[in-house]
Amino acid sequence: MNHILITGANGQLGRCLQDKAQLPEWNMHQFFYTDVDTLDICDKAQIERFVSEHSIDIIINAAAYTAVDKAEDDKDMAYKLNRDAVRNLAEVAKTYDCLLVHISTDYVFSGEACHPYKENDTPAPKSVYGASKLAGEQAVAEVGCRAIIIRTSWLYSEYGRNFVKTMLQLGRERDEVSVVCDQIGGPTYAGDLAQAVMLCVAEDAEHEGVHIYNYANEGVISWYDFAKAIMEISGNQCAVRPIFTGEYPAKATRPAYSVFNLRKVKEKFGISIPYWRDSLMLIINKLSDK
Repeated sequence: MNHILITGANGQLGRCLQDKAQLPEWNMHQFFYTDVDTLDICDKAQIERFVSEHSIDIIINAAAYTAVDKAEDDKDMAYKLNRDAVRNLAEVAKTYDCLLVHISTDYVFSGEACHPYKENDTPAPKSVYGASKLAGEQAVAEVGCRAIIIRTSWLYSEYGRNFVKTMLQLGRERDEVSVVCDQIGGPTYAGDLAQAVMLCVAEDAEHEGVHIYNYANEGVISWYDFAKAIMEISGNQCAVRPIFTGEYPAKATRPAYSVFNLRKVKEKFGISIPYWRDSLMLIINKLSDK
């Protein structure tokens, strides 16, 4: 039986990880769910006490500063959560020989590629958020604990605030919405990512070194295509108008191309990754039932 700590447990991925942990195949393990009110990961001494007192074997870090535009003006806090707190977790994981599973992002790349990004492509973030997340990855590598880093993109779920829920709300309130058509990537349902994280833990809990994997749902679309699909699947009559990035001013630069090569994670763990539209239909149906 493993003792598994999940940080950021109240976020989208954290909530989905809690759902997966309730499944019968995980009954043999003991899970500990924390957020900032129960464990401040910016405080290394707190992490050490928690890991020691609960004999933690695996740490899944789903906590992060994710306010992309706000980070441009709140650089210190973005780095505190996305780099310094991650270093704390990595150092404690190394001391207590825990496996650290850390979630990162497509924003570590420039978005200027013309091919799906592989794990070993050179990062070149264009925003404070992306740079702070890359710094977190680098902190894990520098500490040298046993770690799995999973980069993901365009995360959404039935929990919290996200693009899908925003589009559904706007679709009920407006006759038309404008969505950028020149940013391309892969949506990721947090429930699918949570399943992948659990499979990685089950298959590789004893591994050595630091390994990076990409994970997103299968398929490539623009935000405009994604919004169109949301309206169509939900039966909403709201029109979606395509616009270019320059017509939608934002403080932080978004990657224009956030497509991942998913071969590594599929071959390593034997993961079958759902197609983005199938997962989107699942979530819209869940939200409709609620």
